[in-house]
Amino acid sequence: MQYADRVIVRIVKDYCGARGVDVTLGLDGWLIVLSKGEARHFIYGYDFGLNSSVTHRLANDKAATADILVAAGVACVPHRLLMNHEHFKYVPSSGHWSAMLEMLRANPAGLVLKPNEGTCGHLVFKAATELELERAATAIFAASQNLAIAPYVEIASEVRVILLDREPLVVYEKQRPAITGDGVRSAFQLLLDAVPADRLGAVLANLPADHAALDAVVPAGAQFRLDWRHNLEFGAVPELIENGDLRDASVTIAAEAARAIGLSFGAVDVVWTAQGPRVLEINSGVMIESLSRRFPGIAEQVYTRALDRVMQALPV
Repeated sequence: MQYADRVIVRIVKDYCGARGVDVTLGLDGWLIVLSKGEARHFIYGYDFGLNSSVTHRLANDKAATADILVAAGVACVPHRLLMNHEHFKYVPSSGHWSAMLEMLRANPAGLVLKPNEGTCGHLVFKAATELELERAATAIFAASQNLAIAPYVEIASEVRVILLDREPLVVYEKQRPAITGDGVRSAFQLLLDAVPADRLGAVLANLPADHAALDAVVPAGAQFRLDWRHNLEFGAVPELIENGDLRDASVTIAAEAARAIGLSFGAVDVVWTAQGPRVLEINSGVMIESLSRRFPGIAEQVYTRALDRVMQALPV
């Protein structure tokens, strides 16, 4: 998709056109410039410029976010920062490997490795063995300046809360892709029937390397998960949460997290584990392209509220 074809660009153009605000695009549509008279405002990617520069940097830094949340007493998934020794001199003389092995021993369920600054689930790995750990770290360091390591936790639900001034604009659950068993066919046979050929390789790559699980018959009505991640980019399905305890508790902890880092507009991912709700990550940019395909009116609702706030701050 070309950047100029994004939903956000269309909504900004429609909104500003109705209010006499000029819109020009730069960087092939990744940069949106709003202007009226001498006044200008920039939207970069999915960042509306409603957060301070420090808050933006903190939200995009998974380890820094976790440190601040811990200090503020907000339950979260801890992330440890490891700098790429090829790019930074501030790396312990002992290197990272012994520290990573120590974390792996302390977390028998495994670790999750990811770029410390990144979105959409790219280069996110689960490692339960030393070999998986080494491969994951090597892949991330080959493409990124740093990585963050978090303990792997079993997630019952992952909820995204989009907030403006700590008030929820939309709350939805990210449901992982799955196939339903029929009590006759194996997981692999079900996969061959359910997954398009061009996606089969990617789906298989994200499944555990346990051939017995793929060869086993999936009981009738049982769910076989196709990915351990909850990213919409990898097939998870968004389901709106209109009310109920899940929504209320997720909104409460998301607002606490936003307050802790000074976030005005952004998205907070809340994961539900055996220990209750915990903040996984915070995003200062609000990307809802995938959500808007399932719920077309949601993007306009969210971005319109953000643009109303931009107009309040735009000197004219």
